[in-house]
Amino acid sequence: MNGFLLIGVYLLVINITLFIIMGVDKRQAVKRLRRVSEKTIWLLAWAGGAAGGFAGMEVFRHKTKHSIFKTGMPAIMIVQAGVLIWYVLF
Repeated sequence: MNGFLLIGVYLLVINITLFIIMGVDKRQAVKRLRRVSEKTIWLLAWAGGAAGGFAGMEVFRHKTKHSIFKTGMPAIMIVQAGVLIWYVLF
């Protein structure tokens, strides 16, 4: 499998995963059930899923009052985009 394709598949899977987790965590919060830890959310975001996490925040209106999430997810996305651009160009 081509390296670019492999990275693309990985990023797609990790972003969809974090998007779904944000929705599950929101539902758990509303029902006052056991939640997904913020550590897990941040780990998946740093592992390449920041775009999915940010999309999940917006779609599910989840973690949007937390300034660390409102600034952190976009910041991680910028870093990840820069790394991806660097990888593609060099």
